[in-house]
Amino acid sequence: MADAGLDSFLRHIRACLSARLPGERRPFRLGTVQVGWLRPALAAALAGFPAVRQDAGAVVLDDPTALPGIARTLSDRGHYRWRAEAFDVRATPEGPALAQIDRGAIPSFGLLSVGVHVNGLVRRADGLHLWIGRRAADKALDPNKLDHLTAGGVPAGLTPEQTLVKEAEEEAAIPPELARQARRVGRIAYAMERPEGLRRDCLLCYDLDVPEDFTPHPTDGEVAAFELWPVQRVLETVRDTDAFKFNVNLVLIDLFLREGLIAGDAALQLRDALEAGTV
Repeated sequence: MADAGLDSFLRHIRACLSARLPGERRPFRLGTVQVGWLRPALAAALAGFPAVRQDAGAVVLDDPTALPGIARTLSDRGHYRWRAEAFDVRATPEGPALAQIDRGAIPSFGLLSVGVHVNGLVRRADGLHLWIGRRAADKALDPNKLDHLTAGGVPAGLTPEQTLVKEAEEEAAIPPELARQARRVGRIAYAMERPEGLRRDCLLCYDLDVPEDFTPHPTDGEVAAFELWPVQRVLETVRDTDAFKFNVNLVLIDLFLREGLIAGDAALQLRDALEAGTV
């Protein structure tokens, strides 16, 4: 692969590794455990709550049960958009749930978020194809961008696999018995500066072999339409455009590597770049 082609893939990975921590941010702790990073404005806003204290430069909340109420108050004051969906707060992707917070507050608090991304694969006689979704025009984040067959953040109280089954049925009318056949194939982590705040995401990647006679259908308004694309068209779109949602590019690059569509030194460099991400 020519250097220009390699750089075209690498730019997507570099874009998702844009956060430089701590930078101006201050640590946010629940008791003794750091869970997030706060910009000065939000750190100052939190200082006005009696339950919050300062400790050696960190902002500390000793009572995790107070976090949902504090987060709601800050949303009402205009610090971020309320999403009305509770997510667990964890220090590490596999760690215990320490508190809950609304999804809309996660980037502002610089909290870790875990999500599932599903490659919908159709292996036909003429080669590998992927189901591609187009995000609805009214989505708050990345409207009209291309997306996976299904994807979503893991909400409070659900496992990744339960989330996958739920999102697949809600977004694409995929029956649970088919969705449960998805195979976890990898994990991608990154810390990224975005307009909505700091994205510290852990993406759990899945492959789902979809029968040729099954067609997904949008059901909840998250996706406007689905199209079945040859994998080479997907690869060229990732390489040459910014048409896909920012983090979908990373999961697709991982797929291209696993399918042998990118080989040699370029594959090694891309794999190293994907594995360099942390949260």
